[in-house]
Amino acid sequence: MKLCSIASGSSGNCIYIGTEATHLLVDVGISGKKTVEGLNQLGLTGSDIDGILITHEHSDHIGGLGVMCRKFGIPVYGTKGTLSAIREVSNLGKIDDSLFHVISADEKFILKDITVNPMRISHDAAEPVAYRFQYGSRRMAVATDMGIFDDYTVECLKGMDALLLEANHDINMLEVGPYPYYLKQRILGNRGHLSNELSGKLLSRLLHDNLKAVVLGHLSKENNLAELAYETVRLEISMADKPYQPDDFPIYVAKRSEISQLVEI
Repeated sequence: MKLCSIASGSSGNCIYIGTEATHLLVDVGISGKKTVEGLNQLGLTGSDIDGILITHEHSDHIGGLGVMCRKFGIPVYGTKGTLSAIREVSNLGKIDDSLFHVISADEKFILKDITVNPMRISHDAAEPVAYRFQYGSRRMAVATDMGIFDDYTVECLKGMDALLLEANHDINMLEVGPYPYYLKQRILGNRGHLSNELSGKLLSRLLHDNLKAVVLGHLSKENNLAELAYETVRLEISMADKPYQPDDFPIYVAKRSEISQLVEI
């Protein structure tokens, strides 16, 4: 099973998950053109995609959805709340309603040879979810746009072979940065985004001997730096009361607008 970030950041998100037989996208928050270009770099075309899994309806997660659906007729999976919200987004253009498939948190479904298991997350959207994937004994997850995490989050993400996890902002950069007060409060709130520190604390609770790779994603353009996210998460791991050190696991940072490290388990 493979995981690759085609784009990840506050300006657009699109993650590829696949096997030899099944090819999925988590979100298409970049243009259809850029999505296809990213797929081409993976040796795929838009016609190869078996499904688009939507986490929530914010524009940086659905911006290219209309184009991809109209051009390739790809099925779209999302919660009832998310799909209802997407139908209200006029600038996506017309999407054939028959392409929409309602899924629910904690209810598994199967797309060819991949089992998909959505999980609840805390974010200021209609009915947002993150996604876990299983192919045989291999397990991966894509979990971003979480204001907080709790024991449920930890339980859902335990035992993954690879994980794409949000490290959205550096708290200090956000607090002194140019964002208006209300937006800073939203990002820092329980339905906002995980800071680098919180990402590291969550990751520290998920470490296990068979974890093969961690990808830090959804970094803010204005309120984070790749080096800062990487070092902060590593620091949290080293300070945690766990038998692991940061160098025990490959940690990558997803690029904002280009294809990132391909993780293959």
